[in-house]
Amino acid sequence: ELVDSIPPGYFGGNIDNWRAGKGTKLYLPVAVRGALFSVGDPHFAQGDGEINGTALEFSLTGQFRFVVHKMQSEKRFLAGLAHPLLETAGEWILHGFSYGNYLRELGRHAQSEIYRRSSVDLALRNAFRATRKFLIQHYRLSEDEAVALISLGVDFGITQVADGNWGVH
Repeated sequence: ELVDSIPPGYFGGNIDNWRAGKGTKLYLPVAVRGALFSVGDPHFAQGDGEINGTALEFSLTGQFRFVVHKMQSEKRFLAGLAHPLLETAGEWILHGFSYGNYLRELGRHAQSEIYRRSSVDLALRNAFRATRKFLIQHYRLSEDEAVALISLGVDFGITQVADGNWGVH
């Protein structure tokens, strides 16, 4: 059925992270056979949070390269990827949303409920869990080491609170 393209989720969607620009790599789990892809809602400028639902919008012409990483990939951190992951020249940026898979988690009325039930608390919890899992899988840290590193060196920020499924990166 028709799915609202505004709320982001594990599959990508309207992530609204200004760090996704030229030269970044975006890792997404493949959600459907054929790995459907679309791009839209480009921003010329936007702060973290996108509080009122808009940024300085502009048109986009881009070149995109797609690489499918199989489950047995040399990139072991991609195994079980459940959140969008950006890789820039200097950062790994994991995303957490109030509901990772709101279409499944919120039931029959998910596309309207997501606008009522989102919270920064849930998004932060999911971003923390994604970060912990990433550190354990990619760097082979223990859970205690991962949590200590997160406390010492990870900056969490509000990605957006405008698009229904609020986000933290």
